[in-house]
Order: sequence, then structure tokens, then C-alpha cells
Amino acid sequence: MRDDELARAVRLREQGQREEARTILLELAERHPDDAEVAYQTAWVHDALGLEAEAVPFYERALADQGLDDRLGAFTGLGSTLRVLGRHREALETFTRGLEEFPGDPGLRTFMAMALYNEGRAREAVGSLLKLVAESGQVGRYRRAVEYYAENLDETI
Repeated sequence: MRDDELARAVRLREQGQREEARTILLELAERHPDDAEVAYQTAWVHDALGLEAEAVPFYERALADQGLDDRLGAFTGLGSTLRVLGRHREALETFTRGLEEFPGDPGLRTFMAMALYNEGRAREAVGSLLKLVAESGQVGRYRRAVEYYAENLDETI
């Protein structure tokens, strides 16, 4: 029953029927308060509806369970949501925790750069993005230069 309802809610969310999905997920969350997957999906649907503040406790509940299948998605979702809510320090703490579990993840690093920028740490944000771009191989023969300037951004002639 729980699995069928959860699958139905996810399908509805993916099909753009977010309010219907939210109704099902809130009922599931009430019946299964310790279910990390239900909490995660409930957080996700709230984010999709622009209800970020309501998503936070569900993300936190999901991450409290080490067994959550998509912990990377939950860290990314929670950190991004906290950033959007203006809770930049908490976002940075969340991204840091996520990177401890998923070292080097490009998505977490990208969202963390945005939070660094929001915290007034623009130099650190740009430097981290330059490292990410260099690692991606998208700058070809300029990789070494980009890596250098990621650490020495203020250097000019």
C-alpha cells in the first residue's frame, strides 16, 4: 500500500500534478513519520510547488535516516532550499555535510558556490567554479591556466 501510494505520488509530481501529489505525500508522511523516502518525496513536491519553507523539515527528516537512497539529492535539495530562503550559513553547512559524504560532487559544489556568493564570499565562489570548470575538461588546453587563476584570481599584470 505505502509503496503503491508513494509511486503514484511521484508519478503525479513528474506529470505536473503537484497538488495531488502533495496531498498524497502529506497523508503518507503523517502515517509514516519515520520513513525517509516519504519525507524526501514530500520535501521535493513542496519545493516543486514553491513552498520552500514547508520543504525544509521534510528534507531534515529524510537526512536523519542514513538509509535514504538518494542522500545526494536530499543534501542538494535542502541546501538549495535553505539558500533560496536566505539561510545561507545553514545552506553552506548542508553542502559541507553533503560533500563529506559525496566528495567532489559537481552539483553540490555548484550550489555551494552560489551560497558562498550570497554570503559575500564572491572570490571563493568564483574560485570554486573555476576549479569545477577546469576539472570538467571544457576549457581544453587552458585547463592549467584556469586552475592557476582559481587560486590566484586577483593576480594581474
